[in-house]
Amino acid sequence: MTSDRQAMAFGLGAVALWSTVATAFKLALTHMSPLELMWLAALVSWALMGGLVIYRGQLRHALKRGWKTAFWAGLMNPVAYYLVLFAAYDRLPGQEAMALNYTWALAMALLAVPILKQRLTRMDMVAGLVAYAGVWVIATRGQVFNVDFADPLGVALALASTLIWALYWLLNARDQRPPLVAQWQNFSVGVPVLTVLLVLGPGMQWHGTVSFAAGIYVGLFEMGIAFVLWQAAIQRVSRTAKVSNLIFLSPPVSLMLLYLVVGEPIQASTLLGLVLILGGLGLQQWQKAPAVATANE
Repeated sequence: MTSDRQAMAFGLGAVALWSTVATAFKLALTHMSPLELMWLAALVSWALMGGLVIYRGQLRHALKRGWKTAFWAGLMNPVAYYLVLFAAYDRLPGQEAMALNYTWALAMALLAVPILKQRLTRMDMVAGLVAYAGVWVIATRGQVFNVDFADPLGVALALASTLIWALYWLLNARDQRPPLVAQWQNFSVGVPVLTVLLVLGPGMQWHGTVSFAAGIYVGLFEMGIAFVLWQAAIQRVSRTAKVSNLIFLSPPVSLMLLYLVVGEPIQASTLLGLVLILGGLGLQQWQKAPAVATANE
């Protein structure tokens, strides 16, 4: 019970931090380009993860092995995933990009069929239909019978980010590296690539204290501390479903912060679409909860 209480505390801390990042994204992207934000955040996260690797005595292990996996994994995360995600946030209201990004778990279930040879259950299909109905509501901003999207590229980028994220985790299903070491190695590959892209592209400019601080915040919390807290929660909890369900708390808090801090009015279409997306995720979680419980009891 003590372990479960600790896990819930760590899980709530991670979810609380993740609830703030949509606001941080929008504040930073007000002046910074997605590539500038990505480079700054990745650099901060790489330094944080490196410090933790050294503190835990894992540096020798991290330097010796795992780099073949890190090469392609680092190109996917952080480089491809966050560049596409930040580009989506740059084009869409934060509430829309955030809600669409929550479909990554359903994208993972669909991609697991060809990649891991898993089968879709009837509930998986129902959950997908419900959630992607929510995507349609958000993409059309409530005009569900009108295919003239307000920003089709922004919607495509947001959905593409979910595919990259889901594909990344599926391809890493058999990754034997310790999670913290893997994260640091991936960013060790990603930061030089992002540096080259930045030098060849827009370069890094000073855009004011707020944007710079928001970029550092993203690196520390979205890519860094929240990851460590979530990892600690998963390692301590008796049943994974206990903490995995906490993620449903994040979207409402994110919407409220976007409204209070960024000044985004909450659109009725976003609320309806988000309810459908979370409903689909809930159906998917609900069918898997008994199996998880049996495995851990």
